[in-house]
Formats: sequence, structure tokens, C-alpha cells
Amino acid sequence: MIVCELRGDGSKGGFLQYGYEGKTFLTFDKETLTWVASEPQAQIIQRKWDAIPGYNQRHKVYLEEECIEWIKKYLSYRKEALLRTEPPVVTMSSRKKEVEDGMETHVCRLHGFYPREIEASWTRDGEVWLQDTLRGSVAPNADGTFHAWLSIQIDPKERGRYRCHVEHDSLQEPLDVALEEPKSSLGIIIGCVVAGLVLLGVIVVGILVFFKRRQDDYKKAATSEEGSNRSSLGSNQTA
Repeated sequence: MIVCELRGDGSKGGFLQYGYEGKTFLTFDKETLTWVASEPQAQIIQRKWDAIPGYNQRHKVYLEEECIEWIKKYLSYRKEALLRTEPPVVTMSSRKKEVEDGMETHVCRLHGFYPREIEASWTRDGEVWLQDTLRGSVAPNADGTFHAWLSIQIDPKERGRYRCHVEHDSLQEPLDVALEEPKSSLGIIIGCVVAGLVLLGVIVVGILVFFKRRQDDYKKAATSEEGSNRSSLGSNQTA
């Protein structure tokens, strides 16, 4: 395992370590330029590597210089992504559960946020509420942002006590989104019926307009033909 570190104050750190069967075997001390054997079996390799001229110095140079340069290069590549923030779009959906206890299920959906780290929870009277809650894992979107969801089952009489609480780096202040009223199936049916009647009315009006135009066109054609016949008759009488 090779670890190199560039701290915020400009100082550097890092280490080089070998393991064997889940245990630390050899560790490189870059300050003393020596290897530390964690197991007796590692002492043979320790003495061998410490005796190679310049071998340990090359490891120190790699940890403090070459590896640090790679970190700086990768950070420059990732600068735009690291500074990027996209706030979550929070939507709420609800439905009344078809069970005897009449509990409601509400789902808080978080979409389009970046970076990935986000804190979302249900609160009751301002306190985090874990009872009867479920949550999905944070998953990526095609554009590089992320989405997640969390649900809760509640007594509809206490709906006003609950909120979906969201904290994210892109938000200046946390969001607290109230629950929505569950959509009534009767309301949906009535809406569909009204929409159907409106559509039927549009169709009927269209048919009436069509036949009215046909009637007007027929009258115009008949009038034109009658006038033409009279003109022809007048010409024959003159002759």
C-alpha cells in the first residue's frame, strides 16, 4: 500500500507498507530511510533492502515529490468537478395505503444533486424520526448528478407534524419540505370525466362547424349555378 498526502498547509505526508495474509509485514520509515519489520519473518527482507545503496532514498523521493506531482496534476484535472455543486430538486408524492389501519405512505424524492454526499431525513416536530421509514441508496444519473429517495408511513391525522429535511453543500440553508395531501381516487375519476366531456364538446362543435361550412358552400354553389342559368337563358332570348 502506497499513500502520499498533500495537506492544506502545504506539508507532505505518506507511507509505503507491505502486508501478508492480512497482517502488516514491512513498513518504510521515510524519515530514517529504513524498513521496519512487523514480523520476524520480514527481517531477512528488511536487512536486504536497507543494504541496497540508494534504494530507500528513491522511495522517499517518490513519496514526497513524484507522487505529490501526480496528486497536483489529478487535482487540476478534477478542479471543475470538485468545485461543481448542483442543488437537489425535492418532490413529494403520497398515497393512501389500502389497509385496515389507514396509514399513509409519503415519498420524498431528491433529484439532480452534486456532489454525492447528502443528508436527508424525516423529522417530526423538528426532531429526526426513524420509525416506519425506508430509504433508497444514492444512485447516479446520466448527467453525472445523483438521486435518492426516502419514505415514511404515518397516521394521516398527524400529517402536519412531518417534514422531509435535506442538507447539501449546494444549499445555503437546509430544506424542510412539508407533506402533500394524498391524491383521492375519486378526484382523479372526476377529473377524467370532466376532461372527457370537454373533449366530446370540442368534437361536437367541430362537427357542427364542418356541416355548417358544407351547407354554406352548397348554398353558394346553388346560387352561382342559378345565376349562370339565368344568364344563359337571357342570351338565348336575345338571339
